[in-house]
Amino acid sequence: MRVVLLVPILLVAASAATLPAIDSTRGEKVFHAQGCSGCHSAGGKGGKSAPDLGLSMDRNFTPTLLAATMWNHAPAMWAAMRQRGTPIPELSEQDAGDLFAFFYSSRYFDRPGDAARGKRIFAEKHCADCHGLTTPGSGGALPLSRWRSLQSPIALVEAMWNHAGQMKEQFARRNLPWQQLTSQMMADIFVYGRSLTAVRGQRTSFELASGDRGAEIFAEKGCGGCHKNELALESRLKEKTILEIAVAMWNHAPQMTAAVQRFEPGEMGQLLNHLWARQYFAGVGDGRRGDKVFAAKGCASCHRDPASGAPDLSKLKGSFSSIAMVSALWHHGPAMLDRMNQKNIPWPRFEGREMANVIAYLNH
Repeated sequence: MRVVLLVPILLVAASAATLPAIDSTRGEKVFHAQGCSGCHSAGGKGGKSAPDLGLSMDRNFTPTLLAATMWNHAPAMWAAMRQRGTPIPELSEQDAGDLFAFFYSSRYFDRPGDAARGKRIFAEKHCADCHGLTTPGSGGALPLSRWRSLQSPIALVEAMWNHAGQMKEQFARRNLPWQQLTSQMMADIFVYGRSLTAVRGQRTSFELASGDRGAEIFAEKGCGGCHKNELALESRLKEKTILEIAVAMWNHAPQMTAAVQRFEPGEMGQLLNHLWARQYFAGVGDGRRGDKVFAAKGCASCHRDPASGAPDLSKLKGSFSSIAMVSALWHHGPAMLDRMNQKNIPWPRFEGREMANVIAYLNH
């Protein structure tokens, strides 16, 4: 599954700081070249002494939680690498960003799906009434094996939204209520579709087109008429995955008072880049709480003391994200750990929300 973010993702801060374009194919190469695969697997490929980072698990990881997890386990990872004689890598922000894209492509941030459940839900939600598996269903509905959305999560969002108008008519004709979905149900259907013989082995892509037209498309589709103030989508999409957004749009369709506006190919990617990507990978937190966490974890004892030799992070305002924190961790962390050990200062540990709040504080 290839994840390509074709344009920079904006950070949380209001400044012009940006991240480089990130690519899951490069991320997979970084995963192996930097020695991560010596201990970790991704999708079954790699070492077995540490968790498989691509294995479907009952979790709901966000980028900031991944950054916190890597931070918390870093001393143990560095010790294991030194014991193995493996050089500790210094990840650039580009490398860290590509790794995040690789983890997203491995569905690390998505709910794991179950094909058997997906088959049952496909029937229970009346999808199978119209959609065959490999041949067109009643009325010529596209068979599941030919859904382009099985190869592209962006296409899934686009197809579900564009399909909603036709489905309204079909449900009304059959006297059926609108079929509400959850992200877990959609994940199960997605995995079921991917398990079909006709689909297995096909490459999956996750490409976001440039977000330059995102605001324009938002206005053209009339989204801004309702989604403003407390209904603004920026706040509603915080830390949601593409799959969760697809389901939210599907469930929302019956409430639309006007005809559903169709998205042309590429427009959904533009819109999502504008509304979603910059927040999802950057992380969203509370700067006031982050100030307290920064002090409570002992960060301020060095980073607010010029005599310590630690950099003044306030001068880097606007440049922090989950990706940037992971890069800084691997670039400066080993030396920082050695200094802390010399001063008998414990290595700080963060919960996912704490990491998000610290990032927000540093960017404030």
